[in-house]
Amino acid sequence: MNTIEILGYTGSVLVAVSLMMSSIVKLRIINLIGAVVFSTYGFIIGALPVGFLNGFIALVDIYYIIEIFSTKEYFRVLEVQHDSEYLKYFIEFHAEEIKKFIPTFSFEPGEHWIILFVLRDTVPAGLVCAEYHDKDHLFVNLDYAIPGYRDFKVGKYVFPKIFERRKVKKIYSEPGNKKHEQYLRRIGFVKTTLDSKPVYCLEIV
Repeated sequence: MNTIEILGYTGSVLVAVSLMMSSIVKLRIINLIGAVVFSTYGFIIGALPVGFLNGFIALVDIYYIIEIFSTKEYFRVLEVQHDSEYLKYFIEFHAEEIKKFIPTFSFEPGEHWIILFVLRDTVPAGLVCAEYHDKDHLFVNLDYAIPGYRDFKVGKYVFPKIFERRKVKKIYSEPGNKKHEQYLRRIGFVKTTLDSKPVYCLEIV
């Protein structure tokens, strides 16, 4: 296999992989790279329709990426009661994915739970369920963002902006699976222990 063939296969794989992304941002970025690579391949081998088509796709990706990062989004936190019907429905609907990211999560909310839906342009993009470990330390039982909104903006909005207002000094979270651990580290959590159990902690200054 020569270098040109490798270039063609690489472009094809990147375009295919992009279509598997649940995040719109990742889809656009990976698709852009794949389209550029495949367009270059098309022009090199003299397949002009391939080159022009993928060049056009790359321009479309660039347009939407610019739009995504330049569009102002509106966030709002909606606090609900532990016995909310919509909360129950949301948990049931996303139960399989929630279990995948946080296998230890058990939906047994009490009156002491803090339950926050994060609305992103009116869409319930994320859900945070937490309870106090003591008066100024909080333990997050669930921090979940729906597919398409996993670009860390929901987490960065909630932690620490919302809990800072509640005078919380430390936020603890279950590690979850590897992807969830990566997410926690990305938004500032540090691995530690709590009651001899591995957890992640975010200190709010």
